[in-house]
Amino acid sequence: MTSLISIDELWEYASLESRIFLPDLISALPPAARRYLEHAIAPGTPLATAVRLRMHGEIKLKGWLPFTAEQVIRQHRGMIWKARTHMHGLPISGSDRLIDGEGEMRWKLCGIFPIMNGSGPDLTRSAAGRFSSESIWLPSSLCTPEVIWKDSSALQTQAKFKVCEESVELNLTQDSDGHLTEIETMRWGNPEETVFCYDNFGGVVEEEGSFAGYTIPTQVRVGWHFGTDRFESEGEFFRVTVDSAEFR
Repeated sequence: MTSLISIDELWEYASLESRIFLPDLISALPPAARRYLEHAIAPGTPLATAVRLRMHGEIKLKGWLPFTAEQVIRQHRGMIWKARTHMHGLPISGSDRLIDGEGEMRWKLCGIFPIMNGSGPDLTRSAAGRFSSESIWLPSSLCTPEVIWKDSSALQTQAKFKVCEESVELNLTQDSDGHLTEIETMRWGNPEETVFCYDNFGGVVEEEGSFAGYTIPTQVRVGWHFGTDRFESEGEFFRVTVDSAEFR
């Protein structure tokens, strides 16, 4: 069961790799991929296997609700996003997670009454799509032989890899200095709240910040139907500001 591991345990058992990031490590990659990674990771930075983020923002549940959260993303294990918000003055808390190939969500009202629980293959596939998109917060996880890079233009590159059994194609758009401006992928989910299917999922990067040798997005708007008019009108459901990031 994924619920057996806490966010603290997921973080505490992570460790730095012995390797450090050097441009020679990615010299064989296509130009746009190299530009992104060289901007995201400073030379000499230890290659982290995990990141712990603290964040705040708004999430769309019928209406927009403010939230505070922390998240641990760990290479090869998964992620836990633990958050708290309020609806009609009542606290809602819980977590979304993908741990060792199993996705799960558990949310409670006032810390007592279950209001949203889920698990199973569809949720796991959807969580895998989310986890792959959030690799932009742990760019060292994209510096492995398992990730296949392909540039589609001077400012666009694609990272292809697997999460659980899902084959992921993560498209990254950047400016001429390597700053990310957009991310996009096909993610399994039910944005229409009917049946699960693949849909365009992505986000707009509005700000970035540097933490311990890593430069990552710190202000992002995320949602379904990315790249269409429906993103702004109905697909966007998550607006986040990263307040701090710790790597190990």
